[in-house]
Amino acid sequence: MQRVTAIFTGEGLLARALRSSALTVAGFGGSQVLRLASNLILARLLFPEAFGVMAIVSVIIQGLMQFSDVGVSPAIMQSKRGDDPAFLDTAWTIQAARGIGLWLVACALAWPVAWIYDESLLMQLLPVAGLSLLLTGFNPTALDTAKRHLRWGRVTAIEFAVQIAGIVAAVALAWWWQSVWALVVSGVLSAGLALVLFWTCLSDATNRIRWEPPAAKELISFGKWIFLSTICGFLFNQADKLILGKYLSFDVFGVYNIGFFLASFPMLLGHMLTWRLLIPIYRELPPGDGPQNFAKLRRMRFAVTGGLMALAFGFAVLGVWLVDLMYDDRYAVAGAVVVLMALMQIPQIIVMTYDQASLAAGDSRRFFILTLAKAAVMILALVAGLEWGGLMGALLGYGAAMGIAYPVVVWLARRMRAWDPLHDALMAGLGITVGVVAVWLNIGAISDLATLSGW
Repeated sequence: MQRVTAIFTGEGLLARALRSSALTVAGFGGSQVLRLASNLILARLLFPEAFGVMAIVSVIIQGLMQFSDVGVSPAIMQSKRGDDPAFLDTAWTIQAARGIGLWLVACALAWPVAWIYDESLLMQLLPVAGLSLLLTGFNPTALDTAKRHLRWGRVTAIEFAVQIAGIVAAVALAWWWQSVWALVVSGVLSAGLALVLFWTCLSDATNRIRWEPPAAKELISFGKWIFLSTICGFLFNQADKLILGKYLSFDVFGVYNIGFFLASFPMLLGHMLTWRLLIPIYRELPPGDGPQNFAKLRRMRFAVTGGLMALAFGFAVLGVWLVDLMYDDRYAVAGAVVVLMALMQIPQIIVMTYDQASLAAGDSRRFFILTLAKAAVMILALVAGLEWGGLMGALLGYGAAMGIAYPVVVWLARRMRAWDPLHDALMAGLGITVGVVAVWLNIGAISDLATLSGW
């Protein structure tokens, strides 16, 4: 016990990484339990179409955040000036101006989006939902300082408190309102509460408006490729919702989102872990600096990938049972969506530990090339899958996209001397084996989804 305690204490990289990993997993686990509980309650208070409409609102809001991302957070995490007050204040000034602009753009997009999706309610929902972008823009850079130094305790506690408050608000408003407005308003309330708590509870939250030209030049130089990368990242991560939301009716699209909600747990945890941990770890342990660093990164990579794949396998095997247990007959098809989506995410899980290597080295241009390739392949694969086999074809295309983009991942990883072919081969073999078992166990539900898709 003393040895275990010693490993987790101290200010060394291993201790900070382990503490951050434990806090991330614990916070994520608690967060997903709360999300699931609220989803079950809201699914009974609202109707499938509400989740479909809200999915469109969420995609637009997330798209605005990513389409305008100038890389403030990763710049602070990797820069040598990441703890300089002048640098941080300049970054915060850019971030705050961006938040104001995003809300104005959300208002301007309301009518075109409502016209594209033939849903007049979106004209009212988007300007209100966009207020969360305005509020988030004023969050202090103390958040990024915590990421930079792998200190997540207080931030995790604040995020957990905000989520609980948001869920309580969503459920109360849904019971009273019986409308998708409950989901939109609760999101804005959560953003406002987070802003207040971050400023009052983080001791180094001391930003003010400042513009230092050298800091601005560094942020803009690094951020121009991040800006393009996040556009591509948005298209890669949200292409399914943008495309399926147009092809499918809102009730079927709402059912798909229920299935995606469950199946996305491993991917969400993976993105959170890699984003929070890998830039600091790669910065302090560059893989090209010797075999010792590479060996440490290999152990980390196997641990992260193995844990995430175990979660994905669990959802793939138990997906139909979970949906039958938690939802009513309106959402029955979502079970097969959970099974296939969990399996189709395995290729992404295998390679996700490579993405941050270039950012840690300050090479945002190559990171952009990778995200561009992934986005292009994902869009083409989804459209081709839909045309070929409806919803079922789109799910298969989702999985095929990452396999097609794998050579670009290898190119980037080799440039950073981070590629680990042994890891990739072993995990791919394991994924194929368990995938066959999951399909065999759930073949009935998958056949029903194939019939719905017109096969």
